[in-house]
Amino acid sequence: MQYRKLGKNGPAISVIGFGSWATGGDWGGQDDQLSLDSIRAALDAGVTFFDTAAIYGKGHSEEMIGKGLKGDRSKVVLATKCGMVWDENGKVSKNGTFDSILREAEASLRRLGTDYIDLYQMHWPDTDMNAPAEETMRAMEKLVQDGKVRYVGVSNYNVDLLEKSLAVRHVDSLQPPYSILRPAVEKEILPYCLEKGIGVVSYSALTSGLLSGTYTYDTKFPENDWRSRNKAHTVDLHSNVDRVEKLRVIADRLDLTVPQLAVAYVIAHPAITSAIVGVRKPSHILGVLPAIDVKLDEATLGEIRAIAAS
Repeated sequence: MQYRKLGKNGPAISVIGFGSWATGGDWGGQDDQLSLDSIRAALDAGVTFFDTAAIYGKGHSEEMIGKGLKGDRSKVVLATKCGMVWDENGKVSKNGTFDSILREAEASLRRLGTDYIDLYQMHWPDTDMNAPAEETMRAMEKLVQDGKVRYVGVSNYNVDLLEKSLAVRHVDSLQPPYSILRPAVEKEILPYCLEKGIGVVSYSALTSGLLSGTYTYDTKFPENDWRSRNKAHTVDLHSNVDRVEKLRVIADRLDLTVPQLAVAYVIAHPAITSAIVGVRKPSHILGVLPAIDVKLDEATLGEIRAIAAS
């Protein structure tokens, strides 16, 4: 495993991180024992960065991550997210208000079975309660001062929101979507993070499975799998399958799988600290580890970008 420092102030974390959205059961159900086996496999492989969120399975993912890391808590950098809350009817809303963030942190600490969160991240910009980004950061700073959080991050923020957040305190990390098929952050956001010393822990390196190399024109998803309602996985499926087949030619030339090529592309960017890989079973994390040692030259990176833009 390789490790990189998270921004200018953060800890060193594994260049591949464990993503636990599926652990919550939002991808068509999940076997808890398989989740625990996956956490153990990742730990044994040297993965030290584990990312979850309160909203994943409405708390279930945090509970499973806490259970899986019990006994190894001090060896890892544990990240979770706030800002997406649900009521007694399961209705979800975005809330970045000061008091809500503090309440969420307490609930996450209980579910994770820990007395501190290494990296606490605002999951999405607050578009429901309309709390200013500065108010959210003041809550985060309060949690740091109270010793409940060590580092502060945001997810899915643009440069304007990062600027507003930085006016209150340093933002240790940004978590944006980034993959061969979703390269938009390369233009402005990643250069900005490099300039400001903000670490980047990108998610969806495999574009939620599109770059797994297993999709076909006929791929269908269960009704309780969020991908069944996502445009990229339905309307755009054919064109993306075609792109993946072109990428497979490059992967074969380099003696890689398509997922390994996808992860290698993400971690090749100098702004990236860690690429979070979604995990449902041990092979999902173990299968991409060879990407760590891949060095993609500029010619190959150009080929990949051309395919993505086609």
